Amino acid sequence: MRWILIIWMSALLSAQEYYAKIEPYEIRTIAANVSGLILFTDETMEGNTLSKEHFIQMDDELDRIELEQVNEKIVLLRRSLELNEALVANHEAVLAKKRDNMERIAALKMKSQIEKDNEYYGLITSENSLIATQKEIISLQTQINDLTLRKAQLERSIRDKSLSAPGFVLYSLLVRPGQVVSASTPLAKIADRSRALLTFFLSREDAAAAGQKVVYLDGIKSDHKIERLWTIADEQHLSSYKAQIVVPAPKQFSGLVKVELRDE
Repeated sequence: MRWILIIWMSALLSAQEYYAKIEPYEIRTIAANVSGLILFTDETMEGNTLSKEHFIQMDDELDRIELEQVNEKIVLLRRSLELNEALVANHEAVLAKKRDNMERIAALKMKSQIEKDNEYYGLITSENSLIATQKEIISLQTQINDLTLRKAQLERSIRDKSLSAPGFVLYSLLVRPGQVVSASTPLAKIADRSRALLTFFLSREDAAAAGQKVVYLDGIKSDHKIERLWTIADEQHLSSYKAQIVVPAPKQFSGLVKVELRDE
């Protein structure tokens, strides 16, 4: 019994201890997708969980005006397209009638060549009118496609100028009202506190056997596993390998947790 106790204590003493800071599962920086003037930032929400309400608002007045005009143009162009499509149907009916007349007159010997030529010229004129209308339809469709793309761009620009991140904590605001920002300018940092992340650096030996080890947190056996393990040694922590464990969110972050990898 004495030897079993000594072996057990030796195993405990040989286990290396690591300390990990309890951090939010993710802290991300939100950058501007478009340029514009910052009109509003909700500074009261810093440190609080965000709702669906916008916490940053950029100036989108001109975008909204242009979007309204684009929508009106699309309506008018589609109406014009409908009229031209009806005109094509009329041209085709006239053209069919003129072809019949020309074929009938061409067989009549009593009709002069001048009369037959006039029928032919009338037929060509009708065909040209049909072709012109068909070209107009293609032009209208192209304009509608271009405006539809512009509409999508404006709608996206308007969305990108109103920032919300429901469920995330507003870690910090990086801009203030009155600033003019360009695309890719950092606007805010937000944190996912639904879970917590423990990051620590394992020795080569523990990293190699991490999959077979039991995780102890502050000396208490847990069911947690190392979920991310880097197989390349860290640049700052030489000869150590970065590891991460995902745990439930605590009431307060930034505390330290002792992490041990044991055989039992």
